[in-house]
Amino acid sequence: MCGITGIYAFNEIGGFYMVNMAKAIDKLAQRGPDARGYFLEDNIGLGHRRLSIIDTASIANQPMLDESKRYVIVFNGEIFNYKELKKELTDKGITFHTESDTEVLLHYYILEKEKCLNRLLGFFAFAVYDKQEKSLFIGRDRMGVKPLLFYKDENKFIFSSEMKSLLAYNIPKELDEVSLFQYLQLNYIPKEHSIFKNVNRLLPGEYILIRDDQFIKKSYYKIPYSERNINRTISFEESKEKLLELLEDSVRLRLIADVPLGAFLSGGTDSSAVVALASRHTKYLNTFSIGFKDEPFFDETKYANIVAKKFNTNHTVFSLTNQDLHEHIFEVLDYLDEPFADSSALPFYILSKKTAGNVKVALSGDGA
Repeated sequence: MCGITGIYAFNEIGGFYMVNMAKAIDKLAQRGPDARGYFLEDNIGLGHRRLSIIDTASIANQPMLDESKRYVIVFNGEIFNYKELKKELTDKGITFHTESDTEVLLHYYILEKEKCLNRLLGFFAFAVYDKQEKSLFIGRDRMGVKPLLFYKDENKFIFSSEMKSLLAYNIPKELDEVSLFQYLQLNYIPKEHSIFKNVNRLLPGEYILIRDDQFIKKSYYKIPYSERNINRTISFEESKEKLLELLEDSVRLRLIADVPLGAFLSGGTDSSAVVALASRHTKYLNTFSIGFKDEPFFDETKYANIVAKKFNTNHTVFSLTNQDLHEHIFEVLDYLDEPFADSSALPFYILSKKTAGNVKVALSGDGA
Protein backbone atom coordinates (compact mmCIF):
# COMPACT_ATOMS: atom_id res chain seq x y z
CA MET A 1 0.00 0.00 0.00
CA CYS A 2 1.37 3.37 -1.08
CA GLY A 3 -0.17 6.81 -1.32
CA ILE A 4 -0.27 9.26 -4.23
CA THR A 5 -1.38 12.87 -4.56
CA GLY A 6 -1.09 15.67 -7.07
CA ILE A 7 -2.31 19.04 -8.28
CA TYR A 8 -2.72 20.38 -11.82
CA ALA A 9 -3.20 24.17 -11.81
CA PHE A 10 -5.19 25.68 -14.68
CA ASN A 11 -4.09 29.24 -13.84
CA GLU A 12 -2.16 31.34 -11.31
CA ILE A 13 -4.95 31.16 -8.75
CA GLY A 14 -4.82 27.36 -8.88
CA GLY A 15 -1.04 27.53 -8.63
CA PHE A 16 -1.26 29.12 -5.18
CA TYR A 17 -2.66 25.84 -3.84
CA MET A 18 0.56 24.00 -4.72
CA VAL A 19 2.13 25.29 -1.48
CA ASN A 20 -0.08 22.77 0.36
CA MET A 21 1.35 19.71 -1.37
CA ALA A 22 3.99 18.94 1.26
CA LYS A 23 1.25 18.80 3.90
CA ALA A 24 -0.88 16.59 1.61
CA ILE A 25 2.02 14.14 1.13
CA ASP A 26 2.60 13.93 4.88
CA LYS A 27 -1.06 13.02 5.44
CA LEU A 28 -0.33 9.82 3.47
CA ALA A 29 2.55 8.76 5.74
CA GLN A 30 0.73 5.72 7.16
CA ARG A 31 0.19 4.37 3.64
CA GLY A 32 3.88 4.63 2.80
CA PRO A 33 6.42 4.76 5.63
CA ASP A 34 9.44 3.68 3.55
CA ALA A 35 10.00 6.72 1.32
CA ARG A 36 8.65 10.20 0.55
CA GLY A 37 9.05 11.99 -2.78
CA TYR A 38 7.65 14.83 -4.87
CA PHE A 39 7.88 16.44 -8.31
CA LEU A 40 7.15 20.13 -8.91
CA GLU A 41 7.28 21.95 -12.23
CA ASP A 42 5.33 24.95 -13.55
CA ASN A 43 1.66 24.10 -13.04
CA ILE A 44 2.02 20.48 -11.87
CA GLY A 45 2.87 18.84 -8.57
CA LEU A 46 3.01 15.09 -7.84
CA GLY A 47 3.65 13.45 -4.48
CA HIS A 48 4.24 9.89 -3.28
CA ARG A 49 4.59 7.87 -0.08
CA ARG A 50 6.05 4.42 -0.60
CA LEU A 51 5.54 1.04 1.02
CA SER A 52 8.26 -1.10 -0.60
CA ILE A 53 6.97 -4.49 -1.79
CA ILE A 54 8.77 -5.17 -5.09
CA ASP A 55 12.38 -3.98 -5.65
CA THR A 56 12.88 -2.38 -2.26
CA ALA A 57 16.00 -0.45 -3.36
CA SER A 58 15.77 3.34 -3.20
CA ILE A 59 16.39 3.58 -6.97
CA ALA A 60 12.76 2.48 -7.41
CA ASN A 61 11.39 5.34 -5.30
CA GLN A 62 8.83 7.72 -6.77
CA PRO A 63 7.99 10.01 -8.46
CA MET A 64 9.88 8.19 -11.22
CA LEU A 65 10.98 9.73 -14.52
CA ASP A 66 11.85 7.95 -17.75
CA GLU A 67 15.28 8.35 -19.35
CA SER A 68 14.15 11.24 -21.54
CA LYS A 69 12.83 13.09 -18.44
CA ARG A 70 9.64 13.77 -20.41
CA TYR A 71 7.32 11.51 -18.40
CA VAL A 72 6.91 11.23 -14.62
CA ILE A 73 4.76 8.73 -12.72
CA VAL A 74 3.32 8.23 -9.24
CA PHE A 75 1.82 4.79 -8.67
CA ASN A 76 -0.07 3.03 -5.88
CA GLY A 77 -0.60 -0.70 -6.29
CA GLU A 78 0.93 -3.75 -7.90
CA ILE A 79 1.07 -5.00 -11.49
CA PHE A 80 1.04 -8.79 -11.29
CA ASN A 81 2.02 -9.42 -14.91
CA TYR A 82 4.83 -6.86 -14.95
CA LYS A 83 7.49 -9.46 -15.78
CA GLU A 84 5.58 -10.52 -18.89
CA LEU A 85 5.12 -6.88 -19.95
CA LYS A 86 8.78 -6.15 -19.20
CA LYS A 87 9.88 -8.92 -21.57
CA GLU A 88 7.70 -7.49 -24.34
CA LEU A 89 9.22 -4.05 -23.81
CA THR A 90 12.77 -5.42 -23.60
CA ASP A 91 12.21 -7.20 -26.93
CA LYS A 92 11.32 -3.80 -28.37
CA GLY A 93 14.71 -2.43 -27.25
CA ILE A 94 13.66 -0.66 -24.05
CA THR A 95 16.25 -0.69 -21.26
CA PHE A 96 15.32 -0.92 -17.57
CA HIS A 97 17.27 0.39 -14.58
CA THR A 98 15.20 -1.13 -11.76
CA GLU A 99 13.41 -4.40 -11.02
CA SER A 100 10.21 -2.55 -10.13
CA ASP A 101 6.76 -2.82 -11.67
CA THR A 102 6.60 1.00 -11.54
CA GLU A 103 9.22 1.37 -14.27
CA VAL A 104 7.46 -1.26 -16.39
CA LEU A 105 4.14 0.56 -15.98
CA LEU A 106 5.72 3.90 -16.94
CA HIS A 107 7.29 2.53 -20.13
CA TYR A 108 4.16 0.61 -21.06
CA TYR A 109 2.10 3.78 -20.72
CA ILE A 110 4.60 5.72 -22.85
CA LEU A 111 4.24 3.06 -25.55
CA GLU A 112 0.48 2.46 -25.45
CA LYS A 113 -1.00 5.52 -23.64
CA GLU A 114 -4.52 4.77 -22.30
CA LYS A 115 -4.58 1.43 -24.16
CA CYS A 116 -2.07 0.13 -21.62
CA LEU A 117 -4.92 -0.22 -19.11
CA ASN A 118 -6.34 -3.15 -21.07
CA ARG A 119 -3.18 -5.21 -20.46
CA LEU A 120 -2.60 -4.43 -16.80
CA LEU A 121 -3.32 -7.29 -14.41
CA GLY A 122 -3.40 -6.11 -10.83
CA PHE A 123 -4.74 -3.34 -8.62
CA PHE A 124 -3.63 0.23 -9.10
CA ALA A 125 -4.19 3.95 -9.12
CA PHE A 126 -1.53 5.91 -10.97
CA ALA A 127 -0.86 9.27 -12.58
CA VAL A 128 1.52 10.09 -15.44
CA TYR A 129 2.48 13.64 -16.42
CA ASP A 130 3.77 14.37 -19.91
CA LYS A 131 5.99 17.48 -19.78
CA GLN A 132 5.94 18.01 -23.53
CA GLU A 133 2.16 17.85 -23.94
CA LYS A 134 1.56 19.25 -20.44
CA SER A 135 -1.01 16.50 -20.01
CA LEU A 136 -1.97 14.51 -16.93
CA PHE A 137 -3.32 10.95 -17.16
CA ILE A 138 -4.85 9.09 -14.21
CA GLY A 139 -6.08 5.48 -14.23
CA ARG A 140 -7.75 3.18 -11.69
CA ASP A 141 -7.99 -0.62 -11.69
CA ARG A 142 -11.02 -2.52 -12.94
CA MET A 143 -12.43 -3.45 -9.52
CA GLY A 144 -11.48 -0.23 -7.74
CA VAL A 145 -9.25 -1.93 -5.17
CA LYS A 146 -6.98 1.12 -4.93
CA PRO A 147 -8.74 4.35 -3.95
CA LEU A 148 -8.60 7.68 -5.77
CA LEU A 149 -10.45 10.86 -4.82
CA PHE A 150 -10.41 14.10 -6.80
CA TYR A 151 -11.59 17.69 -6.62
CA LYS A 152 -11.98 20.01 -9.61
CA ASP A 153 -12.97 23.65 -10.05
CA GLU A 154 -12.20 26.37 -12.62
CA ASN A 155 -8.70 26.90 -11.18
CA LYS A 156 -7.31 23.47 -10.37
CA PHE A 157 -7.60 19.70 -10.35
CA ILE A 158 -6.43 17.85 -7.23
CA PHE A 159 -6.28 14.10 -6.56
CA SER A 160 -5.23 11.87 -3.71
CA SER A 161 -5.45 8.37 -2.28
CA GLU A 162 -7.19 9.63 0.85
CA MET A 163 -9.63 12.33 1.92
CA LYS A 164 -7.28 13.71 4.61
CA SER A 165 -4.65 14.36 1.98
CA LEU A 166 -7.13 15.98 -0.38
CA LEU A 167 -8.45 18.27 2.35
CA ALA A 168 -4.87 19.33 3.15
CA TYR A 169 -5.01 21.50 0.00
CA ASN A 170 -7.61 23.67 1.80
CA ILE A 171 -10.46 22.88 -0.57
CA PRO A 172 -14.03 23.68 0.59
CA LYS A 173 -15.58 21.28 3.13
CA GLU A 174 -19.28 21.44 2.36
CA LEU A 175 -21.52 18.55 3.37
CA ASP A 176 -23.18 16.69 0.48
CA GLU A 177 -26.70 16.04 1.77
CA VAL A 178 -27.47 13.48 -0.95
CA SER A 179 -24.44 11.43 0.11
CA LEU A 180 -25.50 11.72 3.75
CA PHE A 181 -28.97 10.41 2.84
CA GLN A 182 -27.41 7.48 0.95
CA TYR A 183 -25.15 6.71 3.90
CA LEU A 184 -28.09 6.61 6.31
CA GLN A 185 -29.79 4.11 3.98
CA LEU A 186 -26.82 1.92 3.07
CA ASN A 187 -24.24 2.42 5.90
CA TYR A 188 -21.71 3.60 3.31
CA ILE A 189 -21.48 6.16 0.47
CA PRO A 190 -21.76 4.48 -2.95
CA LYS A 191 -20.26 5.04 -6.37
CA GLU A 192 -18.43 8.24 -7.27
CA HIS A 193 -19.77 10.42 -4.47
CA SER A 194 -18.23 11.41 -1.14
CA ILE A 195 -19.47 13.09 2.03
CA PHE A 196 -18.27 16.46 0.66
CA LYS A 197 -19.67 18.37 -2.31
CA ASN A 198 -17.41 18.45 -5.39
CA VAL A 199 -15.17 15.70 -4.01
CA ASN A 200 -15.61 12.60 -6.17
CA ARG A 201 -14.11 9.17 -6.62
CA LEU A 202 -12.69 7.95 -9.89
CA LEU A 203 -14.82 4.87 -10.49
CA PRO A 204 -13.40 1.37 -11.00
CA GLY A 205 -12.31 0.91 -14.61
CA GLU A 206 -12.15 4.65 -15.37
CA TYR A 207 -9.44 7.07 -16.40
CA ILE A 208 -9.02 10.85 -16.57
CA LEU A 209 -7.02 12.78 -19.16
CA ILE A 210 -6.32 16.51 -18.77
CA ARG A 211 -4.76 18.17 -21.80
CA ASP A 212 -4.97 21.78 -23.00
CA ASP A 213 -8.54 22.86 -22.17
CA GLN A 214 -9.87 19.31 -22.20
CA PHE A 215 -11.00 17.30 -19.19
CA ILE A 216 -11.86 13.76 -20.32
CA LYS A 217 -13.22 11.08 -17.99
CA LYS A 218 -13.92 7.69 -19.58
CA SER A 219 -14.69 4.11 -18.66
CA TYR A 220 -12.25 1.59 -20.15
CA TYR A 221 -13.70 -1.56 -18.57
CA LYS A 222 -17.10 -3.06 -17.84
CA ILE A 223 -18.00 -6.66 -17.04
CA PRO A 224 -18.55 -8.17 -20.50
CA TYR A 225 -22.17 -9.28 -20.52
CA SER A 226 -23.37 -10.79 -23.78
CA GLU A 227 -26.12 -13.07 -25.02
CA ARG A 228 -23.52 -15.69 -25.85
CA ASN A 229 -22.18 -15.72 -22.27
CA ILE A 230 -25.63 -15.60 -20.64
CA ASN A 231 -26.98 -18.55 -22.64
CA ARG A 232 -23.82 -20.64 -22.31
CA THR A 233 -24.17 -23.57 -19.92
CA ILE A 234 -21.42 -25.70 -18.39
CA SER A 235 -21.73 -28.58 -15.98
CA PHE A 236 -21.36 -28.26 -12.21
CA GLU A 237 -18.10 -30.22 -12.33
CA GLU A 238 -16.70 -27.92 -15.03
CA SER A 239 -17.75 -24.89 -12.98
CA LYS A 240 -15.91 -26.20 -9.91
CA GLU A 241 -12.73 -26.84 -11.90
CA LYS A 242 -12.84 -23.41 -13.55
CA LEU A 243 -13.45 -21.62 -10.25
CA LEU A 244 -10.56 -23.43 -8.58
CA GLU A 245 -8.29 -22.62 -11.53
CA LEU A 246 -9.18 -18.91 -11.39
CA LEU A 247 -8.84 -18.72 -7.60
CA GLU A 248 -5.47 -20.43 -7.54
CA ASP A 249 -4.10 -18.21 -10.29
CA SER A 250 -5.37 -15.14 -8.44
CA VAL A 251 -3.74 -16.17 -5.16
CA ARG A 252 -0.48 -17.19 -6.84
CA LEU A 253 -0.12 -13.79 -8.49
CA ARG A 254 -0.65 -12.01 -5.19
CA LEU A 255 2.22 -13.90 -3.58
CA ILE A 256 4.76 -11.93 -5.65
CA ALA A 257 6.73 -9.84 -3.15
CA ASP A 258 10.28 -9.12 -2.02
CA VAL A 259 9.19 -8.76 1.62
CA PRO A 260 7.70 -11.09 4.29
CA LEU A 261 4.15 -12.12 3.41
CA GLY A 262 1.25 -13.72 5.26
CA ALA A 263 -2.52 -14.18 5.27
CA PHE A 264 -5.44 -13.28 7.50
CA LEU A 265 -7.32 -16.40 8.57
CA SER A 266 -10.76 -16.19 10.18
CA GLY A 267 -11.68 -19.82 9.58
CA GLY A 268 -14.51 -18.86 7.23
CA THR A 269 -14.88 -20.03 3.64
CA ASP A 270 -13.15 -17.06 1.98
CA SER A 271 -9.96 -16.78 4.03
CA SER A 272 -9.66 -20.57 4.39
CA ALA A 273 -9.77 -20.95 0.59
CA VAL A 274 -7.07 -18.30 0.18
CA VAL A 275 -4.83 -19.99 2.77
CA ALA A 276 -5.38 -23.45 1.24
CA LEU A 277 -4.35 -22.20 -2.20
CA ALA A 278 -1.47 -20.03 -0.94
CA SER A 279 -0.01 -22.97 0.99
CA ARG A 280 0.45 -24.78 -2.35
CA HIS A 281 2.94 -22.10 -3.39
CA THR A 282 4.53 -21.05 -0.08
CA LYS A 283 6.08 -23.26 2.57
CA TYR A 284 5.26 -22.40 6.20
CA LEU A 285 2.82 -19.63 5.29
CA ASN A 286 2.37 -17.08 8.09
CA THR A 287 -1.30 -16.81 9.08
CA PHE A 288 -2.96 -14.49 11.59
CA SER A 289 -6.30 -14.60 13.40
CA ILE A 290 -8.09 -12.45 15.90
CA GLY A 291 -10.13 -13.72 18.84
CA PHE A 292 -12.39 -12.11 21.44
CA LYS A 293 -11.72 -13.12 25.06
CA ASP A 294 -14.79 -11.36 26.42
CA GLU A 295 -17.17 -12.34 23.61
CA PRO A 296 -16.92 -16.13 23.02
CA PHE A 297 -19.99 -16.11 20.77
CA PHE A 298 -18.01 -14.05 18.21
CA ASP A 299 -14.72 -15.92 18.68
CA GLU A 300 -14.01 -18.11 15.64
CA THR A 301 -10.36 -18.88 16.34
CA LYS A 302 -11.09 -22.61 16.83
CA TYR A 303 -12.06 -22.82 13.16
CA ALA A 304 -8.98 -20.85 12.11
CA ASN A 305 -6.80 -23.21 14.17
CA ILE A 306 -8.29 -26.22 12.35
CA VAL A 307 -7.43 -24.70 8.96
CA ALA A 308 -3.96 -23.64 10.10
CA LYS A 309 -3.22 -27.17 11.32
CA LYS A 310 -4.58 -28.71 8.12
CA PHE A 311 -2.25 -26.64 5.92
CA ASN A 312 0.68 -26.53 8.35
CA THR A 313 0.88 -22.73 8.54
CA ASN A 314 2.90 -20.69 11.01
CA HIS A 315 -0.19 -19.49 12.88
CA THR A 316 -0.55 -16.58 15.32
CA VAL A 317 -3.70 -15.68 17.27
CA PHE A 318 -4.24 -12.23 18.77
CA SER A 319 -6.83 -12.39 21.56
CA LEU A 320 -8.63 -9.10 22.21
CA THR A 321 -10.57 -7.87 25.20
CA ASN A 322 -13.36 -5.30 25.08
CA GLN A 323 -10.85 -2.85 26.50
CA ASP A 324 -8.61 -3.39 23.44
CA LEU A 325 -11.56 -2.46 21.20
CA HIS A 326 -12.34 0.65 23.24
CA GLU A 327 -8.71 1.81 23.14
CA HIS A 328 -8.56 1.66 19.33
CA ILE A 329 -11.97 3.03 18.37
CA PHE A 330 -10.90 6.66 18.02
CA GLU A 331 -7.89 5.68 15.90
CA VAL A 332 -10.23 3.84 13.53
CA LEU A 333 -12.77 6.65 13.37
CA ASP A 334 -10.01 9.14 12.63
CA TYR A 335 -8.61 7.02 9.83
CA LEU A 336 -11.91 6.28 8.07
CA ASP A 337 -12.18 9.93 6.88
CA GLU A 338 -15.87 9.49 5.98
CA PRO A 339 -18.93 7.94 7.68
CA PHE A 340 -18.72 4.13 7.43
CA ALA A 341 -20.87 1.82 9.57
CA ASP A 342 -19.31 -1.65 9.14
CA SER A 343 -18.34 -2.63 12.68
CA SER A 344 -15.79 -5.18 11.38
CA ALA A 345 -13.54 -2.22 10.52
CA LEU A 346 -12.46 -2.05 14.17
CA PRO A 347 -11.17 -5.63 14.69
CA PHE A 348 -9.78 -5.63 11.13
CA TYR A 349 -7.78 -2.49 11.91
CA ILE A 350 -6.37 -4.02 15.11
CA LEU A 351 -5.52 -7.28 13.30
CA SER A 352 -3.70 -5.32 10.58
CA LYS A 353 -1.79 -3.26 13.14
CA LYS A 354 -0.65 -6.33 15.07
CA THR A 355 0.15 -8.32 11.92
CA ALA A 356 2.35 -5.47 10.63
CA GLY A 357 4.90 -6.37 13.30
CA ASN A 358 5.44 -9.73 11.59
CA VAL A 359 4.87 -9.31 7.84
CA LYS A 360 4.57 -6.43 5.38
CA VAL A 361 1.91 -7.93 3.09
CA ALA A 362 -1.16 -9.95 4.10
CA LEU A 363 -3.71 -11.68 1.87
CA SER A 364 -7.33 -11.70 2.97
CA GLY A 365 -10.67 -13.09 1.85
CA ASP A 366 -12.20 -9.61 1.45
CA GLY A 367 -13.84 -8.98 -1.88
CA ALA A 368 -15.01 -12.55 -2.37
